[in-house]
Amino acid sequence: MKKLYEKSEIWFAVVWIIAYCVLMTLGDNLSATVGIEFVCTLPLMIVLSIILFLFVKKNGLFEKYGLCKSKIPAKKMLFYIPIVILLTANLWYGVVMLLSPIETALYVLSMLCVGFLEEMIFRGFLFNAMAKDGIKTAIIVSSITFGAGHIIRSFNGSGDELFVNILQVIYAVAIGFMFVMIYYRTKSLILCIATHSIFNALSAFSNEAVITDERRIISAVFLVVVSGGYAIYIALSMKKDKK
Repeated sequence: MKKLYEKSEIWFAVVWIIAYCVLMTLGDNLSATVGIEFVCTLPLMIVLSIILFLFVKKNGLFEKYGLCKSKIPAKKMLFYIPIVILLTANLWYGVVMLLSPIETALYVLSMLCVGFLEEMIFRGFLFNAMAKDGIKTAIIVSSITFGAGHIIRSFNGSGDELFVNILQVIYAVAIGFMFVMIYYRTKSLILCIATHSIFNALSAFSNEAVITDERRIISAVFLVVVSGGYAIYIALSMKKDKK
């Protein structure tokens, strides 16, 4: 793994993206076969997380990939208020238990791993590798690939409708844009990992039964506006500081 990393950081990121998507899909399908949601997904995500963490630790890459404190005071980041707003999104229409207690625990723990893995892969590995040749391109690619990666749920037997997945891809691109700007600005992935993990975990308690297509569209638009607006604010504040 280290040899591939030293040879090409971009291909290292691509390999991790492929491995993550394949194993996530495999875990979900095996869990469905067993009849207990995420019972196979969680162990695979834990193993991937441990491997990634140990690789970063062994090679002294914590600072490079943002596993450190923010370099910017919270005041300059609007005290992260937009992040707090976004974290409530999955609870806007009520709170219910969508899964059994065991499956809920498995889901929440899986999402903690997913938040860590996706942020490290898309924001850490991919963005840093591409940033060497151009920041703007790196930001765009990191945002789009992160959003596009969510379309995999259309093919992994999740049962989600294509319409739902398309909306998820759209707002995931905006959220990816926000996350990459937070990382680029603060040089820290800690907040991105925490936000991503909590946001996903809370979806286990979303009252899907009362969420109509109209509500999904409204929610998606709101997420895009808040995430995109916050990302643009960060970009403008960086230009202002440079001047």
